[in-house]
Amino acid sequence: MTDSTTGTTGTAGTAGTTGGPRWPVTEAEAVAEQERIRAAADPVGPGPAPGRARRIAGVDVTYDEDSDLLVAAAVVLDAESLEVLEESVHTGRSRFPYIPGLLAFRELPPVLAALEKLGTSPDLVVCDGYGYAHPRRAGLAVHLGVLTGLPCFGVAKSPFVFDHTEPGPRRGDTSPLLDRSSTPAETVGRALRTRPGVRPVFVSAGHGIGLDHACAHTLRLTPRYRLPETTRGADGLSRRVLREIRQGLREPYGAAER
Repeated sequence: MTDSTTGTTGTAGTAGTTGGPRWPVTEAEAVAEQERIRAAADPVGPGPAPGRARRIAGVDVTYDEDSDLLVAAAVVLDAESLEVLEESVHTGRSRFPYIPGLLAFRELPPVLAALEKLGTSPDLVVCDGYGYAHPRRAGLAVHLGVLTGLPCFGVAKSPFVFDHTEPGPRRGDTSPLLDRSSTPAETVGRALRTRPGVRPVFVSAGHGIGLDHACAHTLRLTPRYRLPETTRGADGLSRRVLREIRQGLREPYGAAER
């Protein structure tokens, strides 16, 4: 396992064909940027099928409740064994206020920085959150995929503002996640049962991969628990680093953040 927390620069966070990241300052600018990202996104794919993606990354961000400190983590797993191949973190400050529907603008800068520290680009990225299942169809997984050019999808813990019926009780059972503000209602993702008798997760395409393959990957990444091992790994790493910072065992910011 490689720990890239010291900052080895890779290619994973390089912007795609959209001209590089644009970080808005106001809510209106952020909404306009989401519309631009949506137009550039490919939520159909089909993208890499299970067995064709060898390195799968999970990304997550943990926030300090008492300050503007945040920790973004990227953890890369072997798609077959689910063993950790590489991990990286980026510590920084939140630069955009919390506004529902605009969370990507808080999380994208540190997540991109964490991905850039990986030695090798992953074949697929799983976000802890939403992709196409977003009021403007431009959640974190959509935005991250467009900026990096990597196939991305989202696995969320809740349905956000969308409707669904409870999927069947068996592992792998699904039901559509619906936006009923559209006429007719639009399917924006799926509720997916990853463990029998346990609450479903909510999968949505992001960029460069379709919903069928996103759900298939999610099942392969959940052999024991409700949440994907990619999410569990990134969440655990970001929480551990934040705890070390609070204990004085690690510097809170990189040189660019001081």
